[in-house]
Amino acid sequence: MKTRFAICVLSLCSSLTHVPRVVGLEPLLGRAVNASSPSSDILSLVNPFIGTTNGGNVFPGATIPHGLVKQAGYDANPTFNATGFSQLHDSGTGGGVPMSHFKIWPFASCNTTFESCQAAIESRKVLRKVLPDGSPDDFATPGYFSTNLSTDIRVELTSTRRTALHRYTFPSSSVDPRIVVDITNDGQMSSTNPVMTIDPNTGRVVGGAEFAASFGPGRYSVFTCVDFKGDGFDIKSPTEYGVWLSDFPVRFATNLQQVYFGFISELGALLTFPNNRGSSKNPSTTTILVRVGVSFISSDQACANAEAEIPDFDFDGTVAQSQAAWLDLLDRVKVDTTGVDQETVSLLYSSLYRTHISPADYTGENPRWNSTEPYFDSLYCNWDTFRTLYPLYSLHDPETFSRIILDGDPILSEFFVKFHEEAASLNVSATDLYNALLADAEDQPPNWDLQGRQANIWKMLGYVPSDIFEMSGTNTKQVSRTLEYAFGDFGISQVAQIMGLNNDTAKYQKRAGNFANVWNENITVPGGPDFVKGMMQAFANGTFNFTDPRHCSVNDPLMSTCFLNAANRDGFYESSPVVFVPHDTAKLIELQGGVNNFVPRLDFIFDDNYFDVTDEPSQQIPFMYHYANKPGLSTQRSRQVIAKNFNTSVNGLPGNDDSGAMASYAFFYLAGLYPVPATQQYLLSSPFFSEVSFFNPLFNSTTTIKANGFQGNPSTGTGGHVFVESVKVNGEPYKSNCFLDFDVFKNGSTVELTLSSNINNTCGEGAAALPPSLSTGGFGKLT
Repeated sequence: MKTRFAICVLSLCSSLTHVPRVVGLEPLLGRAVNASSPSSDILSLVNPFIGTTNGGNVFPGATIPHGLVKQAGYDANPTFNATGFSQLHDSGTGGGVPMSHFKIWPFASCNTTFESCQAAIESRKVLRKVLPDGSPDDFATPGYFSTNLSTDIRVELTSTRRTALHRYTFPSSSVDPRIVVDITNDGQMSSTNPVMTIDPNTGRVVGGAEFAASFGPGRYSVFTCVDFKGDGFDIKSPTEYGVWLSDFPVRFATNLQQVYFGFISELGALLTFPNNRGSSKNPSTTTILVRVGVSFISSDQACANAEAEIPDFDFDGTVAQSQAAWLDLLDRVKVDTTGVDQETVSLLYSSLYRTHISPADYTGENPRWNSTEPYFDSLYCNWDTFRTLYPLYSLHDPETFSRIILDGDPILSEFFVKFHEEAASLNVSATDLYNALLADAEDQPPNWDLQGRQANIWKMLGYVPSDIFEMSGTNTKQVSRTLEYAFGDFGISQVAQIMGLNNDTAKYQKRAGNFANVWNENITVPGGPDFVKGMMQAFANGTFNFTDPRHCSVNDPLMSTCFLNAANRDGFYESSPVVFVPHDTAKLIELQGGVNNFVPRLDFIFDDNYFDVTDEPSQQIPFMYHYANKPGLSTQRSRQVIAKNFNTSVNGLPGNDDSGAMASYAFFYLAGLYPVPATQQYLLSSPFFSEVSFFNPLFNSTTTIKANGFQGNPSTGTGGHVFVESVKVNGEPYKSNCFLDFDVFKNGSTVELTLSSNINNTCGEGAAALPPSLSTGGFGKLT
């Protein structure tokens, strides 16, 4: 079981008229959402195009939940040409070009001869058809994507976990339907060592190549197996076939050894198929199905995957299977939509949908790991997703959560804190999990830029200094790493406490408080108010470096980047000196001079544009008023964040979706919750619905949050009858108006919120009503 918690070792990160169209968004258009929409309507509420422009980097193509295959890269701008429909993608990441492998491309006509067919990516570009409103003629719903090309070819896509199925409907004018299989283009032209063969009898294309990782160092190999079938007619074998190199097809060549390809960066297969026109008096369209298996092991395994997962080329059946899987997940969250606009309902379910695109289930597809254990990859954004993605899985999909936990202290701790009693039944060893946490905390790896921590210096000093250079890693982001290490140790202390390891609990709780070691109480904001004093700063040998508190904000006079690059030596990464400490906000309040300074300081962060909605380290900031006993302000700030920054348009995200981190963030705000990861606590606000419920299949329990007195949502997020006045759980007054413990969700409960228009409502009576913090003993044993 120890390999279960190893760092990822597969170096992968590590843009359409077959009718009727599949059920999806189209039935929703022009129709109001009715109260308590039945389950069958949920898929129609998902809009996969949200965030496909403006830096959201979301892909709307066909996939199943956590599928390895993710079809069709995308841009919503209709002036961008389409060049192929690929099988592998990532969603919502912001680094290098993601995987974009094995593009399939249809030609309705291709000049007059096979040899004159120009198959290179630049030559085959065409536009999509455009609708009357100026948008491209594209459509998507969970498990299905379609587009209509300007060549009058209809494209439809669906998939299983490791296999894609394409359906191309050629116009009746297409005499020689041709299809390109692109072996080498991955979006960044990085292929080496390509291999490919064509079976002249069946048209099967097998091949693969080596490619550069889109994130991080290293290279990887990936393979494909492509088969063809006529839809409603028998194509038997291709009428023409051959290898194409750039714009030069070589007819009847069946493998790369038959052509000179060393000086060509683009190559693949080109096949011509018989058409299905019938008699000249009754021409008809030709529809060809293309099945594409993929594998990171071999082309043989790619073929086996395809044959096992889509044996009969059943396109509609594959769509139905995918949609059933999506419906099972989405139906675990239900809302009463009475008095709620369609946009908000769609935003909720679309966000929930995107939380299950990544990470991807690569089980059985890691060539460097000989194991039958679950293996998930595309874990690019653990530093973002630990905050909200995995706490959302805890509420409705713990089984998938249990299969994902590979690395990352907060993620392992989040799982164990919530599911320690069920860990064995979920095939998770508590001992192995804890040993993995200890290894990360105590053992410095050879290269802590890629995995683990700079553990030695952290243990020695209790912070990451700015003046210590070690050959095994890069001396950057020292403040950000100090804060991350402190929170990681807090997560370990939570696990140790559950396991009854008192000494470890005390040890890691103490280390969890080390964030205060990089607090410089003398830092002020140039031109800012006097009450904003004290910031996190890089520290070394008793001396603080200076990073301007305006750094990495719209107020930064230097417009400096907060992202990782060789010149970034200020100590921060994807964050600024305006930070939060999720496990000990009480201590942060103390450092900032008490509640009377803390609340106006939070107001200053918002009012003077220091709150960065595009980046995950800011996500908890709107809810931090809870810790100052002013939850109404959290409710208003979080609602303003949604109103200002999230919508259902193609540019409806304020930044990268970051593998579902932004989606889960928006989901929680809409549900009136915000999780404190690696704890039992969910901070509580009012939902955007009169009722929201979560079904947890592990416990076979449903928890329903009812907002009594719900009067709708103010359009700007300001004011309204939305502030929580009191809370009851199963008819009894609850201990706090500001948070719910996980047992409320585990046991299946009815939570009743009484709402009012009073923004000054409090958490309740006594210090225990405040959300827990480490330094005030809210999370158990302290020394």
